[in-house]
Amino acid sequence: MNESLLLRGTELRYVLTMQLFRHGPATVGELAEALAQHGFAVGGRTSKSISDALRWEMGHGRVRRLRRGRYGPGWMPRGTEHRIHTRELALRDQAKCRSEPGTLPPATTGPLA
Repeated sequence: MNESLLLRGTELRYVLTMQLFRHGPATVGELAEALAQHGFAVGGRTSKSISDALRWEMGHGRVRRLRRGRYGPGWMPRGTEHRIHTRELALRDQAKCRSEPGTLPPATTGPLA
């Protein structure tokens, strides 16, 4: 099974924000490539979805727009960073599980699976 985990809303914002905090400034295209490398997919037009998610994060100061199509990390409290980091790690584990042959996504595991 080789399918990507679809991200949208809060999950997409969290993964993008942590990508910027971890690796520094990036273009929308670079962020899209990073998502794909980690086993994530974005619904709709990828560049628009990413830009919309980053715009929301800009409103909260966690992301800065450096120029058209290029974003960098902003500032966030430690508690917020911990919450976002924890959720992002869980999403990465879930995406990794989906992409590994012979594994089932967590939602379909159990005695009846």
